[in-house]
Amino acid sequence: MTTPQVVVHRDKELMAQATAARLITKIVDAQTARGSASVVLTGGRNGNGLLAALATAPARDAIDWHRLDLWWGDDRYVPADDPERNHTQAREALLDSVPVDPARVHAMPASDGPHGADVDAAAAAYAAELARAAGPEDHGPVPTFDVLMLGVGPDTHVASLFPEHPAARETDRTVVGVHGAPKPPPTRISLTLPAIRAAREVWLLAAGADKAGAVSIALGGAGGVQAPAAEAYGRSRTLWLLDRAAAAKLPSGMYPPVSS
Repeated sequence: MTTPQVVVHRDKELMAQATAARLITKIVDAQTARGSASVVLTGGRNGNGLLAALATAPARDAIDWHRLDLWWGDDRYVPADDPERNHTQAREALLDSVPVDPARVHAMPASDGPHGADVDAAAAAYAAELARAAGPEDHGPVPTFDVLMLGVGPDTHVASLFPEHPAARETDRTVVGVHGAPKPPPTRISLTLPAIRAAREVWLLAAGADKAGAVSIALGGAGGVQAPAAEAYGRSRTLWLLDRAAAAKLPSGMYPPVSS
């Protein structure tokens, strides 16, 4: 388990812009070192804000979009064109404006796809797709993602892993169908904590006063079943990217006193 690092920005707009710049650098470095890069996207207001900032970032064209694999940490199990799908929102915020290779955009299955209403079969299909993309160097059933991003919910959920929910307890499977999620819609697909921990770096994003309690709980030593965000970490780095409102309940010594 890597020790979390905390970076606090003045507000959510600056957080999105700074995180976009950080992500560009990380992708370019990975492509330089290994020929390609692999990133797991997140939805929600912070995830979509980041993608919108990336779309307008002057340095976005430093990325070789044809050598970038994009995955998702979770998605709602609704029809493919539903505006609430993380994949749909990512297309609108960024993907439709950059020359990404469609074959390397790995959207989670939708409810009007080949698996119909069987969300567990859809989750198994995504797990199989991840396994096919993993190489011998990954030493497991998922690729070693360069960066995996997660939004943190007010209840400490990440992806679609909710406190005390069966999906948060999963230790074997890499992708699960989520039934009865406390946040609508109730049926979802999500990476599990073992899959999340396969990433080189895990970045957790939280902005707004409504996230302050969750951030404090997750960074305060809570268990993963009670606070899934507490057990989301990367192999080499775990980075919490916050605005001042979300960091309001943290001890001041937990992050640098001078944050942009």
